[in-house]
Amino acid sequence: MIDEPTIVKTATRRAAIVHLTIPKAAIQKEMGPGIAEVRAALAAQNIAATGPWFTYHHRMDPAVWDFDIGVPIAAPVEPTGRVKNGELPAATVARTVYHGGYEGVGEAWPKLDAWIATQGRQAAASLWETYLTDPSTTLDPAKYETELSRPLAE
Repeated sequence: MIDEPTIVKTATRRAAIVHLTIPKAAIQKEMGPGIAEVRAALAAQNIAATGPWFTYHHRMDPAVWDFDIGVPIAAPVEPTGRVKNGELPAATVARTVYHGGYEGVGEAWPKLDAWIATQGRQAAASLWETYLTDPSTTLDPAKYETELSRPLAE
């Protein structure tokens, strides 16, 4: 289930990221280690996250995913391993919150894209998901909340 979408303007947000270009089938194998690597770099450098972690997809290809795993931060990170500085861009986005387990997020995006079309707008190639619920503290996937943000073509 998704909340009623809205259109909002976002500001640029500095982030520590790991960039991945991987087959879609490798996502479950790569996601956990990627976010763990970002969090470890922040902890080692005493840098606090300023919000929940996210994935920023530069483009959506059904077979190969080109994306960043990141955490918003207030100060730059010293690059280490695969962790480097990045950002979530300033953009006008269509935004909603998906409620449920991660396996259903893929079905939520076409609903948001359909809503964008009903607004007479066109989605850009990129998108991002912000994981509002921490699965280490919320064990019931039905209670997960994932914010979906799809930039709009101007």
